[in-house]
Amino acid sequence: MKPRKIAFYGLFGQQNWGNECTLQAIIHHVRRYYPDAELGCFCTGPGDVARRHNIAAYPMSYHFAHGYPGKSRRKLHPVINLLQKIFVRLPLELWSWVKAFTALKGFDMLIVPGTGLLTDFSSGPLGIPYRLFKWSVAAKAGRCKLLFVSVGAGPTYHRLTRWLVKASLRLADYRSYRDSYSKEFLEKIGFKTHEDPIYPDLAFGLPGDPLPSCDNRNKKRTVIGVGVKDYCGILGLRERGGDVKYQTFIHDLTTFVTWLLEHDYDVRLLIGDQLYDNKVKLDLLHLLQERGVHTQDGRIINEPITCVADVLSEIAATDIVVSARFHNVLLALKLNKPAISLSYHDKFACLMAGVGLGAYCHNIDDLAVDALTAQVIDLEANASAIKPRMKKRVEEYRAALDAQYARILQPAQAHVWDQVLLPATKG
Repeated sequence: MKPRKIAFYGLFGQQNWGNECTLQAIIHHVRRYYPDAELGCFCTGPGDVARRHNIAAYPMSYHFAHGYPGKSRRKLHPVINLLQKIFVRLPLELWSWVKAFTALKGFDMLIVPGTGLLTDFSSGPLGIPYRLFKWSVAAKAGRCKLLFVSVGAGPTYHRLTRWLVKASLRLADYRSYRDSYSKEFLEKIGFKTHEDPIYPDLAFGLPGDPLPSCDNRNKKRTVIGVGVKDYCGILGLRERGGDVKYQTFIHDLTTFVTWLLEHDYDVRLLIGDQLYDNKVKLDLLHLLQERGVHTQDGRIINEPITCVADVLSEIAATDIVVSARFHNVLLALKLNKPAISLSYHDKFACLMAGVGLGAYCHNIDDLAVDALTAQVIDLEANASAIKPRMKKRVEEYRAALDAQYARILQPAQAHVWDQVLLPATKG
């Protein structure tokens, strides 16, 4: 029986372009199989999702009833905070369980597509992990098929998180992971992945023909796409020492960009998150000006990025990408652009190793600008040999994702059931 109503769940609608391209990709492929199905999304930014994708969208929690807040709320007096928890938050949370059960009524399938959702990074166990568990229970109670499709996992810092993640996965009718790290991580925390397959990140399946690439023969200078990120350490919190991490990173990035400009490269600035990364671009430009670097002569290209199409267009206008944003790097590979990753997570190593660029993965906490600049020179010199291998691997990823969509959306007609195991290299 064909599903009539299909829902997606995740951190969508908050203008993180990695998450948004994941949602865009899976909506496209679900509509290929079921063009008449009613689609919905339970997410953090329902208004933005509804506007961009023309589907029904609902808040995953009362916290997001008015969209993703973007900033933490002000601290309250401990007594007021306690009273608020007892008399406001607890009743609202109990009501949110009822709302989750009723919201999924009538849906045939709830898909958790991609993204690194299986973590308590920057949220704690009662944030993302708890909400995922709630919606997983609601799906199963409502006899709605639950699918985790090419999801990412880890790290986790709390025992409760590990329990919530494992409990959610046990309820699933289907599970697959976007890389070997995620699968191995779940095994390490005690979840038996058994025969769960590994398939590529869903963003490799974004629709559309490749955008036109730059041709160095018709340009004076090579263009390096530099992806910025509000990197504040592994926990992502400035109040836990992250401000020192951020200052170190942005100064290293400034030194790198200065070298590029001094050695006759142009720089195109890239972002991966609309709410956070634009501030980083301003900090970078300010530091460059403090060092006496001209930023108004057209050598630094800083175009506004307001959607996934803008991200793709900006990357297409580069020759090489160097970025701390995971999906900046992934989309560069998809567009057959050699890339260097500035890594804060094992997912970068898996991604880069998968396309034969494992040596071009740098630890963001220990950036050696000299090594980074040497690799830019190396990639530029060897691009003609590297790009055909990258293109072949990305084509294999797209084929693997097509097989996964056939497997989960039309299992009776699927012909390819073998999992695609990506390289396990982490360094």
